[in-house]
Amino acid sequence: MRKQPAKLPSFAKPKIQPGNAVAHEPAHQIFYDPPKLPVGDLVKALSSVLPSIGATAAKNKKLVFHMLGDTGGVYGTEAQDAVAAAMVKQLGSDSGVPPEFFYHLGDVVYFNGQSNLYTPQFYEPYQNYDAPIFAIPGNHDGDSKVMKGDPADNDPYSLFGFMENFCDQTATPQFKHRNTMNQPYCYWRLTAPFVQIIGLYSNVDGNLDKSGDSGQYGWFVDQLKAVPSDKWLIVAVHHPCYSLDSAHGGYPDILDSLDAAFKAAKKQPDAVLSGHVHNMQIFSREFGSKTVPYIICGNGGYAHNEKSMHQMQKLVAGSQLPFQTLNDKSVSLTAFDTAHSGFFRVTAGQSELTFDYFAVPFDGEADTLNPYKTVTVQAGRAKTAN
Repeated sequence: MRKQPAKLPSFAKPKIQPGNAVAHEPAHQIFYDPPKLPVGDLVKALSSVLPSIGATAAKNKKLVFHMLGDTGGVYGTEAQDAVAAAMVKQLGSDSGVPPEFFYHLGDVVYFNGQSNLYTPQFYEPYQNYDAPIFAIPGNHDGDSKVMKGDPADNDPYSLFGFMENFCDQTATPQFKHRNTMNQPYCYWRLTAPFVQIIGLYSNVDGNLDKSGDSGQYGWFVDQLKAVPSDKWLIVAVHHPCYSLDSAHGGYPDILDSLDAAFKAAKKQPDAVLSGHVHNMQIFSREFGSKTVPYIICGNGGYAHNEKSMHQMQKLVAGSQLPFQTLNDKSVSLTAFDTAHSGFFRVTAGQSELTFDYFAVPFDGEADTLNPYKTVTVQAGRAKTAN
């Protein structure tokens, strides 16, 4: 195992201009096809995994779950273990209504999604998380035997490890009490009480598919249309539309594809969640009739100390929040965290959708009762508190 991740060639590095939340992508793009599309509508009901969830959510008048990304502890799992321990603590009754599942925003295993690394980087850190774990892939989950200098991983195709562990239709016993998951595909829709989540695969370089009107994009438009109007709609995609960090920036291909799909479906999301950038950021976007939070939570454990976190652009770090992005006046940064690991607890109720962010210090205990930041969506209006 190498000590440092392979560096992208210079032509593949995005160009970041200060104050811009969308980076300029290089002309050269590398595309990775996901595995062959299975037969079916790629929709899974939460009740197929948790049969009593309908009655439980009706009794509680809400559904609670976790969301975070970029967890793979290739440099050691101390930070990942601390995040997992804080999440496990919230599964207890002392924190109110406990989360029912964990939705992973990608980059489960570093650096190439190797199937033989799922036990140390995924199953062992979450061995005490006694609830289902769903996921979408990140770029490192699909980056298999392709980057110059990468070691051979012996997996037969891109996303092999992800598909074997999250899309195994036989739900094979894997580690202690945890089985492999039986999601329908690497991009899919989860239906649940109060909320539906459309999870996308943004490939290795941050796009939905080769053409703009077929494959995943066309499926995405159809799924947007299919979400009932009385359900909260969350879109999950690994590469963020917006980011004001100094390493990656936002991804214009993802932003353009999502906006085109929203327009084609005549439907706007209630929130967009991503990983990829190794920190936490919350953006507020005035989008049609809604104020939509675009949230990044890529500090789930891969960044194993404060030094390895992605820092914000200097112009942003020294400015008062909210910070209005220079490339899009409808988008403002309302909160960020570059000093801790962390995760989101999401609460979906009849009239309110809440995203509570909990910071996990690299030294010391996490406060699992009092959120570090909170975003609340009510009737299409998002507000950041704390």
